[in-house]
Amino acid sequence: MKKLVIFDLDGTLLDTLGDIAASTNHALKQFGYEEHEREAYRYFTGDGISKLIERALPPDARCEGQIAQVKAEFVSYYQAHKTELTQPYPGICDLLNQLHHQGIMLAVASNKFHEATRDLIRFYFENGTFDVVLGQREDRPTKPDPAIVNEILSMTNAGKEDTLYVGDSSIDMNTARNSGIESVGVTWGFRPRTELEANGADHIVSHPQEILGLVK
Repeated sequence: MKKLVIFDLDGTLLDTLGDIAASTNHALKQFGYEEHEREAYRYFTGDGISKLIERALPPDARCEGQIAQVKAEFVSYYQAHKTELTQPYPGICDLLNQLHHQGIMLAVASNKFHEATRDLIRFYFENGTFDVVLGQREDRPTKPDPAIVNEILSMTNAGKEDTLYVGDSSIDMNTARNSGIESVGVTWGFRPRTELEANGADHIVSHPQEILGLVK
C-alpha cells in the first residue's frame, strides 16, 4: 500500500484551461498583442507563469521586461477571475475522498504560482483533504526539477517507494523520474496520451478510479 500520492494541479485535479486562456488573453490585449484560441494554451502551460507569458507573446516581444509587465497583468486578473471557468475533473473529488479515508496522505506539487495553487485547493476541495500543497515559488526551481517533490517527501516522511506521482504532461512524467518515484499519467488533462507514453509513464489511466488500484 502506498502512503502518499502527489498530484499535479492544472490538467490533473482541475480543468483550469479556460481561466488560464481568458486571463492570458486579457493581459495580452492590454498591451496590444494578439490573443490565442483556448486550445493553444494546452501547450503554453506547464512550466510556470513566465514561460506561459513568453510562449503567448510574439517572438519579437519576448524580452525580460515585457514578459514581466504582461505577467503582472496576468496575475492581477487571474487572481480575481480564476474560479469562473475552472472545475475539478469528473471523479476527482470521489477519488480524493476514498484515498483520504484509506489513510493515504495527499499532496499537490504545481508549477502554478504558490498563492493561486493554495487558493484553488481551498476553493474546490474540503479542508484537510491535502496534507501538503506547494506551488511554484520564486526561490525554487520549477518542475521537472525534483526539488518540490523532495520537499513534500521531507514534510510527510514518506519514502520514494511509498509514493505515487500523478500528472498529465511530459513535465510531470519527467518530474517523477527525476525524483525516483513511480509515475501515473492521466489522459483527461491538457496533453495527449502519446506524450505520456513518450516520456516514460509507469502507468496511464483514463479515469480517476483507476488510481485506486495502483496504491495497493
